[in-house]
Amino acid sequence: MVLDKLWVALSGASGAALACCFVAAAAALRWSGRQPARRAAARARQRQQAALESMEKAAQRFRLQNPDLDSEALLSLTLPQLVQKLHSGELSPEAVLFTYVGKAWEVNKETNCVITYLADCETQLSRAPRQGLLYGVPVSLKECFSYKGQYSTLGLSLNEGVPAECDSVVVQVLKLQGALPFVHTNVPQSMFSYDCSNPLFGQSTNPWKSSKSPGGSSGGEGALIGAGGSLLGLGTDIGGSIRFPSSFCGICGLKPTANRISTSGLKSCVYGQMAVKTAVGPMARDVESLALCLRALLCEEMFRLDPTIPPLPFKEEVYRSSRPLRVGYYETDNYTMPTPAMKRALLETKKSLEAAGHTLVPFQPSNVWYALETLSTGGLFSDGGSTFLQNFKGDFVDSCLGDLIWILKLPEWLKGLLAFLLKPLLPRLAAFLRNLRSRSTRKLWKLQHEIEVYRQSTIAQWRALDLDVLLTPMLGPAMDLNFPGKTTGAISYTVLYNCLDFPAGVVPVTTVTVEDEAQMEHYRGYFGDIWDKKLQKAMKESVGLPVAVQCVALPWQEELCLRFMREVERLMTPEKQPS
Repeated sequence: MVLDKLWVALSGASGAALACCFVAAAAALRWSGRQPARRAAARARQRQQAALESMEKAAQRFRLQNPDLDSEALLSLTLPQLVQKLHSGELSPEAVLFTYVGKAWEVNKETNCVITYLADCETQLSRAPRQGLLYGVPVSLKECFSYKGQYSTLGLSLNEGVPAECDSVVVQVLKLQGALPFVHTNVPQSMFSYDCSNPLFGQSTNPWKSSKSPGGSSGGEGALIGAGGSLLGLGTDIGGSIRFPSSFCGICGLKPTANRISTSGLKSCVYGQMAVKTAVGPMARDVESLALCLRALLCEEMFRLDPTIPPLPFKEEVYRSSRPLRVGYYETDNYTMPTPAMKRALLETKKSLEAAGHTLVPFQPSNVWYALETLSTGGLFSDGGSTFLQNFKGDFVDSCLGDLIWILKLPEWLKGLLAFLLKPLLPRLAAFLRNLRSRSTRKLWKLQHEIEVYRQSTIAQWRALDLDVLLTPMLGPAMDLNFPGKTTGAISYTVLYNCLDFPAGVVPVTTVTVEDEAQMEHYRGYFGDIWDKKLQKAMKESVGLPVAVQCVALPWQEELCLRFMREVERLMTPEKQPS
């Protein structure tokens, strides 16, 4: 009887009110659960603003004290030219540092790429060893490089307010080589995106066009260097995170073999994942600057500080060689259809290389879909994403991550069911869903063995053609903001060489033409699925934006990769060559 009366009461207006109360209570709990994230974001923005104010004051103070300094002439120098003038005493480290501090501050107003001023650089001025290869050179750092007393948040609220206890090995080596690390630059939340936005510091934009993404995850570096606010920066790459920003922002970048440069002291949101490894690499305006950075890093100090790094100094004779190269090339990987500008960039570069006396040989990587969908995705998310998701508890999720977070949160059985149901209509999405499920230890070992087998078969294919290097398309031009997270399949041109662990670099060779833009209207991709449609939409209104090619070598042959990049740069952008 009592239950009947209760049911009647709940069925009426009071029941509706009670339901509303439950909804309101749930919303209030959700809101209160996000309060720590809101406070973390407020602190981060305040810290960023204070850092930018310090930069502005430091630059203004130096300008007032040195009114006759020709800052435009200084900023126009290439890195090798700057190093020469610093070593000769023609320029002082103070003049260079504060000129670039001022320029970085200006660039940030348009791109929101700088998040921390490493004010310690001012005290480093008097300590920088004059004999160092990078004596007096300001160097920008992706935020994940730990710097004592500073925060590496990765755009995640749980990392805000947690200062690094010591410098990462690479930062220590830079200082020993006389460099002056001066800013931390922005990254996408968690760094698992090739856009550049997070809830703590907001969206970074492309210096060529503010409605376009600078790429990611080293997007702040790409924007800062591309706009002239830094001569040299360091990024990391686990799927294209150096190469995407370099391509989108019109600069050069190198992803070395994973263990060529120390990763000790790098902040990450997932530790212990070894199937697809992170690589540290340089980003700069030209290839010669990348080579100079590698010379500086591959030194006894790094081999001493991190004995797990093979003691392989920079091989100058390989980099300086002028012998003709045997170059493999492909116009498409048959997974992501190249945009008209990508295809033209590749073919024009091929033609120039042939005219310069190099031999170009057709090469087609096998089973790119397998390397991307099974080996790379399966390796990166072998635990079903559970470790990755721990970083987002109580936090906001940035839109740059697309649908990744909610997909990872799906129950294992539902991921499998959706993969089965979607396979006939959307085979690529189904494959990703299937490989985002957790694996047993036995299956993980099997996957890692499959990666090694795939790597050896690719090397055998390379050797059979007697290749020196490989020329491939590079995704470009820059996408609209927030689109990289909606076009996951487009990482195929870059992530392949993370899976293989081959050194790969990016060189800008042309810009989008009106004809390229017109042809893009007819772009449909190979699958006609949502990723292809989003890609076509993301690259509209791109006339004048930079387009690059990718240069690849076998493992541990970074010098040969750089030598090839330098040749491409010499042929395609002769204005960059020293007079």
